[in-house]
Amino acid sequence: MRKLLSTLVRAGLVRAGVAGAALLAATGAWAQTAWVLPSAYPPANYHVENLMQFAKEVETASGGKLKITVHPSASLFKAPDIKRAVQTSQAQAGEVLISLHENENPVFGIDVVPFLATSFDQSKKLYAASKPAMEKALDAQGLKLLYATPWPPQGIFTKKDVGSVADLKGLKWRAYNVGTARIADLVGAQPVTVQAAELPQALATGVVDGLMTSSATGVDSKIWESLTHYYDTQAWIPKNVVFVNKAAFAALDPAVQKAVTDAAAAAETRGWALGAEKTSAYMDTLKKNGMKVLEPSADLKKGLADVGAKLTEDWSKKAGADGAAILDAYKKM
Repeated sequence: MRKLLSTLVRAGLVRAGVAGAALLAATGAWAQTAWVLPSAYPPANYHVENLMQFAKEVETASGGKLKITVHPSASLFKAPDIKRAVQTSQAQAGEVLISLHENENPVFGIDVVPFLATSFDQSKKLYAASKPAMEKALDAQGLKLLYATPWPPQGIFTKKDVGSVADLKGLKWRAYNVGTARIADLVGAQPVTVQAAELPQALATGVVDGLMTSSATGVDSKIWESLTHYYDTQAWIPKNVVFVNKAAFAALDPAVQKAVTDAAAAAETRGWALGAEKTSAYMDTLKKNGMKVLEPSADLKKGLADVGAKLTEDWSKKAGADGAAILDAYKKM
């Protein structure tokens, strides 16, 4: 028993402070496992609120045997580092914008292919079509997918009128994944890599003066303090995914594992509903704070559609047979 606990403490699966109490488990005493779950987003963001509820439901359903502490605002690890931290057992679980890791596997970037899925209903179907491949890819990296939730549709923020993609040329364009960097290349903007936690400072200092992101991120970063226009292009609906280190999950009792997966299923359902519900509220907040919320012109729509067609072609080439199978399954839904 002591040897097992020592192994678990070293792996970060049990807090050293409760190891002594856990020794009494063999005689029927209570023991608690503690996990940390980093996220890159602020506490008021609905993804983090959903994470907090997920953690609370796990603790309740497990009878206190598993406590998950959520660390928001990239306070524990920066967004690009969270996934690797979970793979290497520095954290037991984590939440990431999965498209950050498209360079590892194209399937992680399918939800940011412009105009492939532009409504929550379409995005949910795309997720269903790609989920088996995503689970397989994560499993090969020592991770277990728990759930995925959407962001609001992506639009364009600037501080000038944009009537066509030509008006995006020369903007210092925030890039946070392969897709947004490629858009910058295609429209002649200057890509600048900025993650969510650093966005308010990048906007305030003029490092970024144009970007494509969700209304949620616009509100989180108080984007109206730096930019003036929002074009509701509904280009794509990206997803955050929550996953757990496979070894950490395997170390749990079966009943606690069930508490985790049941709470994850509830969080996924809740997260998709929140994404749709919050979208209109975020748009209202932008308007109340003086943002010009506009529909894209016909020329801008056409230009973005051409960009989307090129990016779909790029993604299909990278994804090969697996990508073709996902797109085929999606089209049949």
